[in-house]
Amino acid sequence: MPWCFRSPCSPSPRVTMLVTLTLVCGFTLSANAASPDKPNIIVIMADDLGYGDVGCYGATGVETPHIDALANDGLRFTSGYCSTSTCTPTRFAFLTGMYAFRQKGTGIAPPNATSIIKQETETVPEVLQKGGYKTAVVGKWHLGLGEGKGPDWNGDLKPGPLELGFDYCFLLPTTNDRVPSVYVENHRVRDLDPNDPLWVGNENPDGQPTGVTARDTLKLDWSHGHNNTIHNGIGRIGFFSGGHAARWRDEDLADEWVKKSTEWIHANKDEPFFLFFAAHDLHVPRMPHERFQGKSSLGLRGDAVVQLDWCVGELVKTLDELKLTDNTLIVFCSDNGPVLDDGYKDEAVEKLGEHKPAGPYRGGKYTPFEGGTRTPFIVKWPSVVKPGQTSDKMITTTDLGATFAAIVDQPVPPGALPDSQDLKETLLGEVDAKGREYVVEESPRGIGLRVGQWKLVRQGRGKNEKTTLYDLSTDPGEQTDIAAKHPEQLAELQKLLAKIETAK
Repeated sequence: MPWCFRSPCSPSPRVTMLVTLTLVCGFTLSANAASPDKPNIIVIMADDLGYGDVGCYGATGVETPHIDALANDGLRFTSGYCSTSTCTPTRFAFLTGMYAFRQKGTGIAPPNATSIIKQETETVPEVLQKGGYKTAVVGKWHLGLGEGKGPDWNGDLKPGPLELGFDYCFLLPTTNDRVPSVYVENHRVRDLDPNDPLWVGNENPDGQPTGVTARDTLKLDWSHGHNNTIHNGIGRIGFFSGGHAARWRDEDLADEWVKKSTEWIHANKDEPFFLFFAAHDLHVPRMPHERFQGKSSLGLRGDAVVQLDWCVGELVKTLDELKLTDNTLIVFCSDNGPVLDDGYKDEAVEKLGEHKPAGPYRGGKYTPFEGGTRTPFIVKWPSVVKPGQTSDKMITTTDLGATFAAIVDQPVPPGALPDSQDLKETLLGEVDAKGREYVVEESPRGIGLRVGQWKLVRQGRGKNEKTTLYDLSTDPGEQTDIAAKHPEQLAELQKLLAKIETAK
């Protein structure tokens, strides 16, 4: 009997239809494995972005419609913090769930730094990998590569992100003001010509022109430091030679981050994924793409904010196109507070106008004051987080690891992510959420501790150590030291800080 005819034993049309629907549904589930229990997760970490640098936090002179849309569609924190007022230690604490001061060598990484995160350290991406996630980091790394005497720039750059829980990486290995000015994809420098090997060091290898000897040729002059190797008309920290085919243009970095991120999302859209999008736009030297230059009234720094906002919009657009938006958890934050003149003459100071990069807060990058670590902190997850919310609960980037693990119901191994707190209810905007009881604010110039309205700041060492106390409820700008008026409160915070610093 031809196969198209029903035999007495053939299933009925109703059964056939049910089987077909089951198969179709099964395919649909497997083709979109992210679920409310395991959402896609994207962390967008800006660089040197201050509390007052985006529209929804009061920015003037620059428009950020895409970042503002995240807040309109989700939850905006007014007490969201990074862990440290500089880049390397904040990234370390985010990925390890451990305060940077607990491990030596976690300061701002030099050009030839080896891997700062130890391979035996359980990381956030490793925890998520065990929960079935595909993981990637795209953008600024600045946590060192390789081991031993230094990175093997002409060979395999490992250990690196792939040994720390990431399935894929496309990196700016250090920062764009530090050499080498090349991309790293997985374990190799991309487009490196073996006949033109790459060398990185602290001494001028062949008497090449520098930011000092050829200053009149620079397209962006330096104000302090940043005057060693010249690349793309800009002086850098450190020296490098060779690798000419692998070198990038500053103006193209953001486009490349977006391109690689969207390609990776497309390739991994059928299973839950974690993407760490490590933006770099505001970090010096600020040199956004030509199409963004002049788009703000704040000079190149403001133009870089516009470019960052575009990056956010492109990632969201990709999610929309792939119908992944509803079940993708996006966290937008910054690695530290703002800085204006950070080594280049880019008119960030001259064109500041009425704009307040740190908002109402004191200090910025490098400082232990609120402006150094209190930054924009926004959460969007349409299927779970109610839109248009604002929260004053305290939360930090260090807490994201334990919080993500709780959201996806993935156990954290004993001893892992030791300083990361499970703030699932806080991150998702639940009514009864309490947030953190205290926030540690580390910096190269001291350390801060906030407990509710009280803020302790300790600066200096030995005989030069000075501890001050502020009441943020009446003095958010930390202008008036009230330590002498509240000795008991000061002593209580000092005791807590000592306990935190000595905890194992």
